[in-house]
Amino acid sequence: MATTLARIIKYGVQNFLRNGWLSAVTILVMVLALFVFNSLVIFNFLTDSASFALKDKIDISVYFKEITGEDDILKVGKNLEALPEVRAVEYISKENALKIFSDAHKEDVVISSALEELGGNPLLASLNVKAKDPNDYDKIASYLENSSFFAAIEKVTYAQNQLVINRLAQVVNALENVGISVVIVLALIASLVTFNTIRLGIYSNREELGIMRLVGASNKYIRGPYIVNGILYGIIAGVLSLVIAAPIVSLASPYLSAFMPDVSLSNYFYGNLSKLLGYQLMFGMLLGSVSSVIAVRRYLKI
Repeated sequence: MATTLARIIKYGVQNFLRNGWLSAVTILVMVLALFVFNSLVIFNFLTDSASFALKDKIDISVYFKEITGEDDILKVGKNLEALPEVRAVEYISKENALKIFSDAHKEDVVISSALEELGGNPLLASLNVKAKDPNDYDKIASYLENSSFFAAIEKVTYAQNQLVINRLAQVVNALENVGISVVIVLALIASLVTFNTIRLGIYSNREELGIMRLVGASNKYIRGPYIVNGILYGIIAGVLSLVIAAPIVSLASPYLSAFMPDVSLSNYFYGNLSKLLGYQLMFGMLLGSVSSVIAVRRYLKI
């Protein structure tokens, strides 16, 4: 068994080298498919990171009417903290709200002048509420609307934040669907190219195959080298796609960090290199072997 397997692999490598140009074209197309697949995996990491960062910054701001006392607002905060959906509640007094607003717009002369003209504090005290899960904001907003202290609330900023979350989800889903569609199209093209390469190899070796049949070679011995060809295409394409991706990731990482300071694309890529290589090899070998098996069954009648 071991000797037969070694010979099958040997003849598979020989066929691979014999059809050099066809093998190169097949590998090139598979590299494109695997590169897009790899890009989709990285894109999924980036969207998850961006989504987490954005959702972590989103909260519900509950603004209270001017007549509401601080003790009453703190009681509302305690009630909110008792909810299982709530992760944290922060009280912001009128004075702190004015300081935060002034610091954020200290370079804006118009706003600074307007605050001086008012001569007072026009801002309201508020509670900033963070949920454990973004989907829980709807429950928290419903709780506030149906609570006994709703009459003391001036405004709840749930609708605006929910719109941001929904739009982010729509954009991410649309980009993921496009990426998956591109991977499927390129995978089909790579499968067709591999299929035709194996078919041409069978045709060019038809006399040799006829001799092998006459001397009593088994079906596995005749078919095996062509399946080895397909697996070789996948292995080489999987490695090359990562080799191509590495410098692109290194170049793109600093620019990405400017927009997402908490995310390091290079650290993710090189930290998960073995996992990404495993994905690439599995996907590439699957493409190559399936295409080869179909071609062998279709054109190698034995």
